Amino acid sequence: MPRSKKGKRGSGKPGCLRQEVLQLQLCKGLKNGVKVDLCASDDELMSENQSHYSSASEGASVIDEPTGNENVDEQTAQEETEDKLKQCIDNLMDKSAKTRLAALESLRQVFSSRLLYEFLTERRLTVSDCLERSLKKGGGEEQAAAASLFSLLCIQLGGGDEAEEGFKMLRPVLTNILIDTGASLTARQSCARALGLCCYVSTAEDGEDLIQSLSLLEGVFMASYPNREGVLPTVKPGTPALHTAALQAWALLLTLCPASKINSLLDHHMPKLQCCLQSLDVNYRIAVGETIALLVELGRDIDEDFELEDGESLCQSLKSLATDGNKHRAKNDRRKQRSIFREVLHYLENEDFTDERIRFGVESVYIDSWMRRRIYDAFKEVLESGVRHHLQFNPLLRDIFGLGAPLILDAAVKSNKISRFEKHLFNAAAFKARTKLRNKVRDKRADVM
Repeated sequence: MPRSKKGKRGSGKPGCLRQEVLQLQLCKGLKNGVKVDLCASDDELMSENQSHYSSASEGASVIDEPTGNENVDEQTAQEETEDKLKQCIDNLMDKSAKTRLAALESLRQVFSSRLLYEFLTERRLTVSDCLERSLKKGGGEEQAAAASLFSLLCIQLGGGDEAEEGFKMLRPVLTNILIDTGASLTARQSCARALGLCCYVSTAEDGEDLIQSLSLLEGVFMASYPNREGVLPTVKPGTPALHTAALQAWALLLTLCPASKINSLLDHHMPKLQCCLQSLDVNYRIAVGETIALLVELGRDIDEDFELEDGESLCQSLKSLATDGNKHRAKNDRRKQRSIFREVLHYLENEDFTDERIRFGVESVYIDSWMRRRIYDAFKEVLESGVRHHLQFNPLLRDIFGLGAPLILDAAVKSNKISRFEKHLFNAAAFKARTKLRNKVRDKRADVM
């Protein structure tokens, strides 16, 4: 498989983190009397990894439920799987919109739950052509499904040249739908997410594409900004969901920006975003609060003495939302809002983020910053329940989150749990590597942007 592009924000050095994880697991295994070969070469590890990756990705049927027959030949099962995938791809060109929608949904489920790099590399142009046709000629529901599937295609291709080629091919179509006020709101919302995620995955080192995507997304959610009198506009039903998707995609791309760009965005957007905390839509309010926290975090990363100009007023607004008890709002909405804004307020006042642990296999990802939360949430939104499978086996996500190559551990080592002290060592190594790479990436992109 190709090496994924370097420079994704929120990642550490894959080699260092991989070595750290292996050392932690091996030390645990030795304590329990497990013999471990410490002299295995990188080539041997990669060879073993590729074998495991292939079997995990292609060994079972990806569309139908398992038959329970354990004696089915693996090669036969793989051929059956590929035949079903080929049929779904053929159905993307069917005259019936219902058939095309069913094929898009089937492929979405498969792409989110399995790795199909080799299969898709050979057919990426065919799939891209079919998605382009659905985006140009399909109805709103078909356009939304095609945009979502294109995000999954970029994740499957691993952020290499193939994904970049596909993004450059479909970006104009995604852009046209996004800025078309007459298009379906659902389609525009899906295109906003796809534009942000595919730009993040495919063109992280291309300053021009990044700036254009940021500008396009800004043009969408800035329609929710207050006018000169400070009054929020009245929007049509469904529009807040579009503004939320555009704002979250924009926030994802912020994690790729150099210090000079972050400073200008802070000055321009922070006062307007503070006003948007009074929006009537709970999901948009939450997205605004999380984006404010992310901007403050990025500002503090650049300057340790960073302070907001109107910090007291902002904290008062956050306190009001964190203790909101208005009965005219749904109980679940109030609970979710209070939880998020308590976290945002706590971070602004104490510079303390509440860590979250995501487990998959014998490993874990620690969400220890607003930046990592935005990145993880963006992938989780498109991968859904398959996000843990991709964290375990997809080289792109493992590179982004600083996990290194997929781990291959024997049963004895898998049965052992990592101690609290070993978790601390892992977190320290990940934080150090991530900080070094973040500073290096900022310096690199400052010249481009």
